[in-house]
Amino acid sequence: MGKISAEAKQQYFDRVKEYKAEVEQMIAWEKNVLQAVNKQAEGAAYKRLNLAEERLNLASRYLLLNRISLALLGVKNEAFLNDSRKSCYQSIIYLEEVTSDLIDAPFSEYEDRLEQIERYGVDKRYALIRKLGFTIDSVEESFGENSKWKWSFVELEGRFATVTKNMLNLKTLVAGLDPRANYYEERYGHLNLAKQLLQRAADRYRERYELSTLRLDDFKLAIEYLQALRRIQMLVGESDQAETVKKRIEVWKQKMDADDRRESSSKTKSKTPSTQTKSS
Repeated sequence: MGKISAEAKQQYFDRVKEYKAEVEQMIAWEKNVLQAVNKQAEGAAYKRLNLAEERLNLASRYLLLNRISLALLGVKNEAFLNDSRKSCYQSIIYLEEVTSDLIDAPFSEYEDRLEQIERYGVDKRYALIRKLGFTIDSVEESFGENSKWKWSFVELEGRFATVTKNMLNLKTLVAGLDPRANYYEERYGHLNLAKQLLQRAADRYRERYELSTLRLDDFKLAIEYLQALRRIQMLVGESDQAETVKKRIEVWKQKMDADDRRESSSKTKSKTPSTQTKSS
């Protein structure tokens, strides 16, 4: 990369000044809303939904600032990209606070949370989830394939899958899948997206286990996401698909148990002191 001219630097600073001011205003707004949430519990869930969406807007600003850096300076701005990644995480955290972070659990364990956002319609939920997914994809794409954050995105994608599933009202879901029902297309789209993301989260955690961490925790999470997928498939009457996933879960558990035994055996052998036969 050649030396950046003073003119290019000045042009860059002039362009980003306005957007940085917007970022500061958005962060200040978030702080004010959080203060209101801490003071008054009523309506807190709806405020957190607004905070989750505003964090995605903030992430988009950081991505724009990075694009300006690329266009005018010819360099990727890792700081802006990292801020956009953190904003995606914070958006998910707000959604987890609203709906829970439970992966594979009966709906009854978090049903009361969804009752608090009953007026937040099916169409709005689907739109917010799609916006979150688009923003995460944009951040990953901006970092690039060989980013040091490559495997950390597995967690981000997994938590995204979880809140996508938990935003669905499973109590009314089946009845709402009647094509004559209001917001049928949005509900159907949200359901399919949740299933796709749960499957992807399982595959990605399995991939991270095999290619990076070799941690059984990753394998366990992969299986848990498959179990969550199967739970939904059973709920909506997809018995054949649920049976296929069940068999896959069994195979994965066998593989995990075998790896666990091999690892335990290897550790035991490494701790056993070697003995030497002494000549008499």
